[in-house]
Formats: sequence, structure tokens, C-alpha cells
Amino acid sequence: MNFNFPLFRTIRILLFPLSLVYFVIIYIRNRLYDKGIFKSATFNLPLVCIGNIAAGGTGKSPMTEYLVRELKSHFQIATLSRGYKRKTSGYALANENSTALEIGDEPMQFHLKFPDTAIAVGEARIEAIPQLLHDKPGTQVIILDDAFQHRAVKAGMNIVLTDCNNLYTRDWYLPTGDLRDEKASIKRADIIVVTKCNPGLSPEEKNAVLQEIDPLPEQTVFFTAIRYGQPYHIISKKNVQVTNAVEVLLVTGIANPRPLKSLLQEKSKTYYEMAYNDHHIFTIDDLKDMQKRFNSIQANNKIILTTEKDAVRLVKFEHELAAMPVYVVPIELEFLFNDAHRFNGLIGTFIKEFKKM
Repeated sequence: MNFNFPLFRTIRILLFPLSLVYFVIIYIRNRLYDKGIFKSATFNLPLVCIGNIAAGGTGKSPMTEYLVRELKSHFQIATLSRGYKRKTSGYALANENSTALEIGDEPMQFHLKFPDTAIAVGEARIEAIPQLLHDKPGTQVIILDDAFQHRAVKAGMNIVLTDCNNLYTRDWYLPTGDLRDEKASIKRADIIVVTKCNPGLSPEEKNAVLQEIDPLPEQTVFFTAIRYGQPYHIISKKNVQVTNAVEVLLVTGIANPRPLKSLLQEKSKTYYEMAYNDHHIFTIDDLKDMQKRFNSIQANNKIILTTEKDAVRLVKFEHELAAMPVYVVPIELEFLFNDAHRFNGLIGTFIKEFKKM
């Protein structure tokens, strides 16, 4: 969906009174948990929570995938997500017949990339965790995807992400801004990761961000950038090079396509965009619209490009896509300032030193 952005911003500003109401609600809720009136459950295994303060687009999926890659050869791990925008409800464990409609696009993406890892979904994590452990009794570590606000479960380690281009410190509460939790909640984080940084971020720029975030003495802050891989065809998996001789139709249904658009501005000759809402469920009519828009591009060397998250919602049209030049651009995160080893060490130490009750 394309917004008239000045009008959209004006509407959000007019909704400022609702932001105040929202803030009061989350403030009261957090204080009830802080004072123990609302209870948080703990479990006898390491829980690593990945979350954010702002709604969407901070890079939780790449961080989850990074942790799975780093940990799966050392521990028997599982991921647990809400399964946002799926057409089902309750607990589910991904299997060979699972689809994005059943478990959600992000868990489906994890399942396709890591078929030997237990990928589960469940809105109520406090209920889903015991079911997951029943299904996979050998599980040693659970990665809780997007669960920082789910305080009914207390994770042993909280990793909170914030977009370098829209730090939580500069944001405001929904619906005027993008904050879905109070800024003070960052104090519950063990690790803060500033994501989507310029790969050439200077030490001076890093220090300026650190001063703005002002972490607690016991908190560790890391900086990451996005690293895009070589695009591959959504069905055949054949690779393609995006050069300044290629025109691109970019199709996205994600919260923040800005970094990918910046890449195309640098790499491609020209790009056009079809932007849908985050987690958009693609229909056959959408596919026809893409084909029509693509055919209207007056170039011989052209492709359609989409994200991995969108690809899991498009691949159901396998027959139609086989004949279309639809390519998927993979994404990974990269730690800046040679900090990957230090980050991995903190996670590994937490898991190895975890003490059961």
C-alpha cells in the first residue's frame, strides 16, 4: 500500500492523544509486572529473547537466523514465534507440510532455512513452551522471537534491537510514533543491538549513538549492518547478478524496505516499486498485477526482486512463478568493529553457565 506520506504523518500527529492513552496503558502494565502483581514464569532451560521497543522493521528475523546458525552445531535449539498474520491459532510445530499461512511467514522462513531445527509458533508463550518441550524433549535452548513485551515469560537473556536510522530514543508511542513499549523498558535488556547501520560507521558515530542510548553499566551494545547475498530464482534457485544494466521491479510486503531500496539505488540501473503492507498475504490478482507492471517496463534486461520473507508468501504460486523472472535477495546481519566473537561469547557463556532451579 502506498501512502500519501505527508498526509499520513499529519494523521499520525493528530492521533497524539491516543498515544498518551497507549503510553499510560503500557506504563501501568509494566509496573504491575515490576511489582510482581502480574507474575512472570521461568523455565529450567536457557531462554534467549529477541525483541525491540519499536514496532517492526528492526531486524529480528536476521538476528534469529544468526543465532540459529551459531548455536545449532553446539546445542539442540528451538525457536518459538507468535506466528504473526497466520490463518491459524494456538501452538503448532513446523513440519514438512507446513505453509506460511499456517505458521506465519517468518517462522516458515526459519523452517525452510533450518529444516533440522525445531520451529514452533504460539501466541501464549507460557503455554507453548511446555508443549514444545514435550514435542522436542531434548531441547537445550529456546530462542524467543519477538517476545520482549511478552512478560508472562521471563527470559534469561534479553537482546533488544533498535534501528540506527530511527533509534528508540528519538521515537514516540503508537499511533503517533512507532514505539510499542515504554523507553524505560530498555533497562531490562542484557544486550542492545543497533541494527541497519552504515557498514562504514565511524568510531565517532558509534560513540555518539552510545551517548544517546546511555546504556547501563551491565549492558553491552553492539552495532550491525545488513549484508545482502546474491539473488536466486524463487523456484529454480538459479542465481542472477544485479548490475547497472538491469532494471528491477521491487515487490515487498515488509515493514521497512528502505535498506533494500538503498541497495538498488546503488546497484541497479533503475528500479520500480510495488509496496504492500507488512506480512501481506499475496493473491493471484496481486501476481497478475506484478506481471502487468513488469511487462510495462520498457527494458530488455529486467527482473522482479523480492525479499525472503515475501518469497515464502509467494511460493504457493509455484506454477506461475516458474516462468517469471522473480528473484529473492537473501539477507544476513554483519557485526561491525569485529564484535561478532564477543557477541557469540556472551551468548555461549549465558547458555553454558545457566543454572537450573
